[in-house]
Amino acid sequence: MKRLLVVLLLLTAAGAVAQPGTKNGEMRRAPQGALEAWHEPSQQWVTPQDFWRRYAEGRGGLTWGQGSEYPPYEEVEETDTFLVELESGTCLMLFWHTRWRRANDVRRWDERFNEVGGCPDVFK
Repeated sequence: MKRLLVVLLLLTAAGAVAQPGTKNGEMRRAPQGALEAWHEPSQQWVTPQDFWRRYAEGRGGLTWGQGSEYPPYEEVEETDTFLVELESGTCLMLFWHTRWRRANDVRRWDERFNEVGGCPDVFK
Protein backbone atom coordinates (compact mmCIF):
# COMPACT_ATOMS: atom_id res chain seq x y z
CA MET A 1 0.00 0.00 0.00
CA LYS A 2 2.83 2.41 0.86
CA ARG A 3 4.51 1.65 -2.46
CA LEU A 4 1.31 2.39 -4.33
CA LEU A 5 0.95 5.71 -2.53
CA VAL A 6 4.56 6.65 -3.30
CA VAL A 7 4.12 5.74 -6.98
CA LEU A 8 0.91 7.80 -7.21
CA LEU A 9 2.60 10.79 -5.58
CA LEU A 10 5.53 10.58 -7.97
CA LEU A 11 3.25 10.34 -10.99
CA THR A 12 1.22 13.32 -9.79
CA ALA A 13 4.35 15.39 -9.20
CA ALA A 14 5.76 14.42 -12.61
CA GLY A 15 2.64 15.82 -14.30
CA ALA A 16 3.10 19.18 -12.58
CA VAL A 17 6.61 19.64 -13.99
CA ALA A 18 7.31 20.50 -17.61
CA GLN A 19 9.39 18.28 -19.82
CA PRO A 20 12.88 19.57 -20.71
CA GLY A 21 12.61 22.09 -23.54
CA THR A 22 9.14 23.33 -22.55
CA LYS A 23 8.94 27.04 -23.36
CA ASN A 24 7.22 29.85 -21.51
CA GLY A 25 3.64 30.05 -22.80
CA GLU A 26 3.61 26.54 -24.25
CA MET A 27 0.24 24.86 -23.74
CA ARG A 28 -0.92 21.33 -23.02
CA ARG A 29 -4.15 19.54 -22.21
CA ALA A 30 -4.33 18.72 -18.52
CA PRO A 31 -5.53 15.27 -17.49
CA GLN A 32 -8.96 16.85 -16.81
CA GLY A 33 -9.04 18.14 -20.41
CA ALA A 34 -8.53 21.85 -19.73
CA LEU A 35 -5.77 23.83 -21.42
CA GLU A 36 -2.81 24.81 -19.26
CA ALA A 37 0.12 27.09 -20.06
CA TRP A 38 3.66 26.69 -18.78
CA HIS A 39 4.69 29.73 -16.73
CA GLU A 40 8.48 29.63 -16.79
CA PRO A 41 9.18 32.13 -13.97
CA SER A 42 7.13 30.12 -11.45
CA GLN A 43 7.89 26.72 -13.02
CA GLN A 44 4.16 25.86 -12.97
CA TRP A 45 1.38 24.82 -15.31
CA VAL A 46 -1.39 27.43 -14.93
CA THR A 47 -4.66 28.30 -16.64
CA PRO A 48 -4.34 30.58 -19.68
CA GLN A 49 -6.07 33.39 -17.76
CA ASP A 50 -3.66 32.99 -14.86
CA PHE A 51 -0.76 33.05 -17.35
CA TRP A 52 -2.02 36.38 -18.71
CA ARG A 53 -2.40 37.76 -15.19
CA ARG A 54 1.12 36.71 -14.25
CA TYR A 55 2.51 38.13 -17.49
CA ALA A 56 0.83 41.48 -16.84
CA GLU A 57 1.91 41.51 -13.17
CA GLY A 58 5.49 40.86 -14.27
CA ARG A 59 5.28 44.06 -16.30
CA GLY A 60 3.76 46.15 -13.52
CA GLY A 61 0.10 45.14 -13.96
CA LEU A 62 -2.56 45.75 -16.59
CA THR A 63 -2.01 49.26 -17.92
CA TRP A 64 -5.69 49.79 -18.67
CA GLY A 65 -7.34 47.18 -16.47
CA GLN A 66 -10.24 45.09 -17.72
CA GLY A 67 -13.39 46.14 -19.55
CA SER A 68 -15.55 45.92 -22.65
CA GLU A 69 -14.55 49.31 -24.08
CA TYR A 70 -11.07 50.00 -25.32
CA PRO A 71 -9.12 52.89 -23.74
CA PRO A 72 -8.97 56.25 -25.56
CA TYR A 73 -6.60 55.79 -28.51
CA GLU A 74 -4.79 59.10 -27.99
CA GLU A 75 -3.85 58.10 -24.41
CA VAL A 76 -2.50 54.61 -25.18
CA GLU A 77 1.23 53.99 -25.41
CA GLU A 78 3.33 51.27 -27.02
CA THR A 79 3.24 47.97 -25.05
CA ASP A 80 0.24 48.99 -22.90
CA THR A 81 -1.94 46.05 -21.88
CA PHE A 82 -5.70 45.65 -21.54
CA LEU A 83 -7.91 42.65 -20.75
CA VAL A 84 -10.85 43.03 -23.10
CA GLU A 85 -14.20 41.50 -22.06
CA LEU A 86 -16.43 40.00 -24.72
CA GLU A 87 -19.54 37.83 -24.43
CA SER A 88 -17.34 34.82 -25.18
CA GLY A 89 -14.79 35.67 -22.48
CA THR A 90 -11.68 37.75 -21.96
CA CYS A 91 -8.52 38.18 -24.04
CA LEU A 92 -5.26 39.89 -23.15
CA MET A 93 -4.51 42.69 -25.59
CA LEU A 94 -1.19 44.46 -26.17
CA PHE A 95 -0.85 47.81 -27.93
CA TRP A 96 1.84 47.25 -30.54
CA HIS A 97 2.82 49.38 -33.53
CA THR A 98 -0.14 51.79 -33.33
CA ARG A 99 -2.93 49.27 -32.74
CA TRP A 100 -4.34 46.78 -30.25
CA ARG A 101 -3.33 43.19 -30.95
CA ARG A 102 -3.88 39.94 -29.11
CA ALA A 103 -0.90 39.60 -26.78
CA ASN A 104 -0.20 36.16 -28.23
CA ASP A 105 0.12 37.63 -31.74
CA VAL A 106 2.95 39.83 -30.45
CA ARG A 107 4.60 37.61 -27.83
CA ARG A 108 4.27 34.42 -29.93
CA TRP A 109 3.31 32.04 -27.17
CA ASP A 110 1.41 28.90 -28.10
CA GLU A 111 -1.09 29.42 -30.96
CA ARG A 112 -3.83 27.88 -28.82
CA PHE A 113 -3.95 31.11 -26.76
CA ASN A 114 -5.90 32.54 -29.70
CA GLU A 115 -8.63 29.96 -29.01
CA VAL A 116 -9.00 30.90 -25.33
CA GLY A 117 -11.89 32.97 -23.94
CA GLY A 118 -12.77 35.89 -26.16
CA CYS A 119 -9.61 35.78 -28.28
CA PRO A 120 -11.24 34.16 -31.34
CA ASP A 121 -13.84 36.97 -31.38
CA VAL A 122 -11.65 40.03 -30.74
CA PHE A 123 -11.65 41.21 -34.34
CA LYS A 124 -15.22 40.29 -35.30
